[in-house]
Amino acid sequence: MSRTLHLAEQLISRRSVTPADGGCQALIAERLTALGFECETMQFGPTEAPVANLWAVRRGTDPMAPLLAFAGHTDVVPTGPLEQWRSDPFVPSHRDGHLYGRGAADMKTSLAAMVVAAEEFVAAAPGHKGSLAFLLTSDEEGPALDGTVKVCAALSARGERIDCCIVGEPTSVHALGDMIKNGRRGSLSGKLSVLGVQGHIAYPHLAKNPIHSLAPALAELVAMHWDAGNDHFPPTSCQVSNLHAGTGAGNVIPGTAVVDFNFRFCTESTPQSLRDRVHAVLDRHALDYRLDWTLGGEPFLTPVGTLSDALRRAIHAETGITTELSTTGGTSDGRFIAKICPQVIEFGPVNASIHKIDECVAVASLDPLKNIYRDTLLRLLT
Repeated sequence: MSRTLHLAEQLISRRSVTPADGGCQALIAERLTALGFECETMQFGPTEAPVANLWAVRRGTDPMAPLLAFAGHTDVVPTGPLEQWRSDPFVPSHRDGHLYGRGAADMKTSLAAMVVAAEEFVAAAPGHKGSLAFLLTSDEEGPALDGTVKVCAALSARGERIDCCIVGEPTSVHALGDMIKNGRRGSLSGKLSVLGVQGHIAYPHLAKNPIHSLAPALAELVAMHWDAGNDHFPPTSCQVSNLHAGTGAGNVIPGTAVVDFNFRFCTESTPQSLRDRVHAVLDRHALDYRLDWTLGGEPFLTPVGTLSDALRRAIHAETGITTELSTTGGTSDGRFIAKICPQVIEFGPVNASIHKIDECVAVASLDPLKNIYRDTLLRLLT
């Protein structure tokens, strides 16, 4: 059996529903320790149930050579209804040339490929000049408060340098290597509560309907042109995800209407500029409101450089594909790493089944993924 496949199956079999790690990091640390990595467990969060993080590094012979980090997460999203899975999501299964299980695509096969790539890299270049590290967390699929963001802060505080980082997110669309992410949009969420006066629906003059007050302002907000995007990012978009009002009774004017909305924004807008424009609309409509903001992450962009060039060459050598650089999709822990690392690229397997029932990955893609990771290391660290 392929060593990459075997390790992927071992990782999938560990029930690491976020924020649990399920022993994945210990398994990886054991493999890395055997290669000469210095492995450090970093725990943050509640004392009774801290989040597990792993920082592991193998120093190269040249302190001036770059340090490249593999980054990823060992936690997975919940399975959803078990009866809808064709096989147990934590028992690796094979059908039609695919490996099935929760985390198969997002992102335990990437982790397995990274570990085996590191093993082959060290065997091929035991005296490598550059340094290789792993930054792993079990708090990526959840609130992401005690994972990579805390590790990056701790590394920065003690002067650790990361020059390049490959995040193993599943970025491929149709075939392995057809797309890598060299940036991500930011995420800014708002919870808007518009206050009215509850009353009987037959006596509207004795009440104030917050839905009626909200509607014109909401229509203006969803129709606004926030920015035009740029060569690297699509235009900023605003989407309403939830609208709540009413008591459940058909004869009661509600006292409050609550709207949840989110901006996925590019570098042409800032969190403050978006907040200011939203408040200006709400104030102009004279709403009685409360608005709570949550910044999920700011946008980041890695310009074409040594990391993207090495990775694209490795992809082409292995698959013959000329990969596309993209900033589409949701957020990732790359947004935290980019604050301490100038070159952050995301690359992993096909993402069609991520977070779905019967999540899977093509078995034939696992060793090519490992080869691409290994060859990128050889191009950058030797």
